Amino acid sequence: MIRFSANLGFLFSDRPLPDAIRAAKTAGFHAVECHWPYDTPSSEVRQALAETGLEMLGLNTRRGDVARGDNGLSAIPGREKEARAAIDEAIAYAVDIGASGIHVMAGFDQSIAGGHCFIDNLDYACSRGAGHGLTMLIEPLNEHDAPGYFLRTTQQAADIIDDVGADNLKLMFDCYHVGRTEGDVITRLKNLLPIIGHIQFASVPDRGTPDHGEIDYQTVFAEIEALGWTKPLGAEYRPTEKTEDTLGWLT
Repeated sequence: MIRFSANLGFLFSDRPLPDAIRAAKTAGFHAVECHWPYDTPSSEVRQALAETGLEMLGLNTRRGDVARGDNGLSAIPGREKEARAAIDEAIAYAVDIGASGIHVMAGFDQSIAGGHCFIDNLDYACSRGAGHGLTMLIEPLNEHDAPGYFLRTTQQAADIIDDVGADNLKLMFDCYHVGRTEGDVITRLKNLLPIIGHIQFASVPDRGTPDHGEIDYQTVFAEIEALGWTKPLGAEYRPTEKTEDTLGWLT
């Protein structure tokens, strides 16, 4: 049976993170994940996870200086010190709350030097995370939402994973981003399954609830189950109303 994770960067985001975890449990989710939890003491998140019995699947490294337009640091030449500090911070937080994965955000740079920088920083992240049993994730973002982002396609991500050669580096396969950029989501899922560490979804093209749009998620979920995938799938859509009122697809 397919299980689902609530991405608390978007779902239940009208309340503090610990309360969002509790709301996800009440709504029937099997796990949670988040974006940038760092303003919330890890002890409060850990307590909410213990109360609900939910696993925190993952969190993101900090974006950097958001006011300056940063959206990740690890593929930005000259900012390696900041990138590695963000990686260390994410690892420490993940370990404290028992999270299993970290999305290492690349940032806005599409140069060859940015590629080398990303690989070096991923090697650092994987080495640091391995001792804690952490999986490092990289996620291609579509050009419509994140123009200029370093990581843009699943093939580019697959090549980087091969170059780094770390067992704990995996692909974050977001059906929404793949659907907008590359299409043929089911075929790509099948072909990339050995390197996928987490799967997310939202409707295409509006990133809304997964009950409309260009992708038939009932078919996609059935294919994922047929592939033998057992981890919770991450619901990372933007609710247009109170999250509880958008969960008809979950039942």
